[in-house]
Amino acid sequence: MTQIQAVTASLRTDTGQVRGHNEDFVGSWEPANENERTQTGWLYIVADGVGGAEAGEVASQLATEQTITHFVESDVEDSAERLRDAIQRANDDIRQAAAMRGRGGYMATTLCAAFIRDGHVLFANVGDSRGYHLHDGKLQQITNDHSLVAQLVEQGLITAEEAAVHPRRNVILSSLGPTREPQIDLFDVEAQEGDVLVLCSDGLIRHVDDAEIAQIVSDESPEEASRILIDLANERGGSDNISVALLHLGSPLPKQQQTQRPRVISALSQELVLESNPSNSVGLWTYTIFLSVIEAILILVLYYLLRV
Repeated sequence: MTQIQAVTASLRTDTGQVRGHNEDFVGSWEPANENERTQTGWLYIVADGVGGAEAGEVASQLATEQTITHFVESDVEDSAERLRDAIQRANDDIRQAAAMRGRGGYMATTLCAAFIRDGHVLFANVGDSRGYHLHDGKLQQITNDHSLVAQLVEQGLITAEEAAVHPRRNVILSSLGPTREPQIDLFDVEAQEGDVLVLCSDGLIRHVDDAEIAQIVSDESPEEASRILIDLANERGGSDNISVALLHLGSPLPKQQQTQRPRVISALSQELVLESNPSNSVGLWTYTIFLSVIEAILILVLYYLLRV
């Protein structure tokens, strides 16, 4: 098992083009002492405050910060038990905060977390924020959406394509805050240096598909890829808040290796165009040589006519 020696991370959140404020929240725990990180690990979180609930932005911030606090302060040795307990205690904190607000209000938020240590990644999720693992250029969704449309797809009642445009695609079946014991799913995945992890809110998934995410995070540094993903989601409508955490396992790549091919993002077609066909370059080069030869012949003819 390969031990992860470093993590290069980029965490971004954006209001989007439609919402009046941002109810998403992102956070991380990276021990200050770099020499301790391989022993203690790294923790990253994306949370999406549920729209329509009271103070969704407060819920997402509480979920993120309190999960990190409880996780760091815990002396439980088993990582899965430790992370589950931290999320459960954060849920209790959210419920307590909602009760203090009075008026029968409640707060709710999704949460997706990734804890990295000893060649393993422990994913946790509540709601429909997602966790992905990119290995050898292949992107796999690790978490399962706690949503109505995901349930309908699993039951074979609708297709994934139909789920993307379903009128009730925003309905989630589990979140932190509303209930005492939310559904908390955990997934343990083996990983190695060179892999990339993606945590994101559904504001990204609505506008950027998995194939595009895989291509972008494969070709770019986490910092550049996170910017491109959010820009692309905004360009295609930005119908919700957009949050993403990109985590490159291992030392960062040299800059000359981070961008493999040119990319054009078209505002008109709203499609990602990857220009990587070498035959196009060969054809262009041949055409350029042909024009140069014709130009040279014309110059010689003109010179001869002037001499005559």
